[in-house]
This record gives sequence, structure tokens and C-alpha cells, in this order.
Amino acid sequence: MLRYTLMRLGIFVGCFLVVWGLVYSGMLPRGLGDSNLLWVLLLALVVSAPISFVVLRKERDRASADVVARVDRAKASLDANRTQEDTADDLARAQRS
Repeated sequence: MLRYTLMRLGIFVGCFLVVWGLVYSGMLPRGLGDSNLLWVLLLALVVSAPISFVVLRKERDRASADVVARVDRAKASLDANRTQEDTADDLARAQRS
């Protein structure tokens, strides 16, 4: 999951640098007044999102499989704990009877 996040951040930073270069070279319009940095950030975000979606598809699937495996392990652990508690409770009730 960390790898996917870092790769996504890397794509965003690369897009930010490219957009910043294009804005300051005059190939893309500058923002209004003091909004230039916000304009570059938003444009880099819009450009990096579809690139990340396509380029990081395999990594996203891997991260998703890791999350599913963690959830399944947590569910199994909870079920095991419930079973232990039920067994202990049943034994305690049987001893009282």
C-alpha cells in the first residue's frame, strides 16, 4: 500500500513539475492574480489522476489484494476469539449445572 501511495505521489510531483514548466514558459495560461500556484496544483492533479489510473493499475490491484487479505485475517481472528469465548462460557455453565 505504501508503495502504491509513493508511486502515485511521484506521478503527481512529475506532473506538477511539467505543468509548472509549461505555465512559466508561457505555453499554458497563468492563473488570475495570485492564484498561479493553485492553478498549477489543480492542473497537475487533473493531469496526474488519469495517468495514475492507467499506469498504476497492476499496483492498485496488488494493494487491493493485500487489503482484502488483511480484512480476511482480521475476520478469522475475530471468529476464533468468539469461538474461544463461547467454549469457555459453555464449560463454565456446564460446571455450574
